[in-house]
Amino acid sequence: MNNTQESSASAWMFRNFRLYTYGAVLLPFASQIQTLIIGWQVYQIKHDPLFLGFIGLIEALPALSLALVSGYIVDKSNPLIVFKNVVRLALFSAILLTTLSSPWVLVSNAQKLPWLYVAAFLAGVGRGFRMPANTALVPRLVPRHALHISSAWNTSGFAIASSLGPALGGFMYAWKGTSAPYDLNVVVLVIALIFISRIQIESHELKSQEKENEKVFSAFHRLTAGMRYVYSHQLLLSALTLDMFAVLFGGAVALLPIFAGEVLHVGPLGLGILRSAPSVGAIFGGLLLIRFPVRRHSGKILLATVAGFGLCMIGFGYSHSFLFSLILLSLGGAFDSVSMVIRGAIVQLSAPPEMRGRVGAVNSIFIGVSNQLGEFESGVLAKLMGTAPSVVFGGIVTLIVVSITAVIAPKLRKMELSKL
Repeated sequence: MNNTQESSASAWMFRNFRLYTYGAVLLPFASQIQTLIIGWQVYQIKHDPLFLGFIGLIEALPALSLALVSGYIVDKSNPLIVFKNVVRLALFSAILLTTLSSPWVLVSNAQKLPWLYVAAFLAGVGRGFRMPANTALVPRLVPRHALHISSAWNTSGFAIASSLGPALGGFMYAWKGTSAPYDLNVVVLVIALIFISRIQIESHELKSQEKENEKVFSAFHRLTAGMRYVYSHQLLLSALTLDMFAVLFGGAVALLPIFAGEVLHVGPLGLGILRSAPSVGAIFGGLLLIRFPVRRHSGKILLATVAGFGLCMIGFGYSHSFLFSLILLSLGGAFDSVSMVIRGAIVQLSAPPEMRGRVGAVNSIFIGVSNQLGEFESGVLAKLMGTAPSVVFGGIVTLIVVSITAVIAPKLRKMELSKL
């Protein structure tokens, strides 16, 4: 290929990745607004942390149930088409919620509750396909040597969406009620779908060896290939397990409505700011990694950042100051973004091209367990122990998990991204 052709191909890949990034940022922007407003509505209706935990459980069940199937579908089809359908499903969920909040639809709070859970369920279905599609799609948009940089860009974009979304959602809710943020969701997702629809990639063709494998191996064997690969790969398994247990026990997002309403007394607007704080920190963490990519001592940095996240959660559980809570949540978000970038790079660099969707599906299982089931776990522990003690306990468990991982996973501790 001559220089002109290389330049043309590079420009084409950059255009596609740019369009993907726009759509991939707008999707979580909308979903963060939706999650925030659903959480506040459920809290206003029930005033019970257990019902907030149910939101995470209802999202997790379809996401985890569909993960292996979705990974196989992504590997054997076009990940771009799958990603488009994820955006379409999110748009359908947003339309459902904006219809429910319309002044023309007379529905009582008791009648709204099951529909809020239906919207959470649809979000979980989309989540089951989103991670495998992203894992398989991005390496087809950027060259291998730039994957760790693209991971940092994606993390920063997600953080920007996650910070602006809740803040804007909380402001619009306080100003205009539920209809305004849900209407905004519909507009944002339509724009996201337009960006994603403009991406052009070549169709995936199975290699002859892959076609033979399709004939020889059973459907169950093909569906679980990603799971077996991850469990045989100490580096992948330890990185994903570390993140899963840290966020499973260390997260406090599901309980933020209670902290905003009963501990810090800042209402829905303060809730939106609290929800945005981790993402503000994540923006700075992601931008720092774009400027100074992690190339050496990657494993030790990963362990240190997860430990830092746990310490921030312990401090947040004890805090009664709105400002101090914001600082701790922001620091926790910065630590979490660094670990996300490193973990994302490990997944994309370690997964064979023909199995990226299925390895991404396994990654989504770990993330789903940590995020959605973590929200359910937070609700249950808060019910049993109290809100603040449950967060402190989770932070302590995170530190214990980091210590155990550092001892039993030497490959992760000594890992260097530049050598993968």
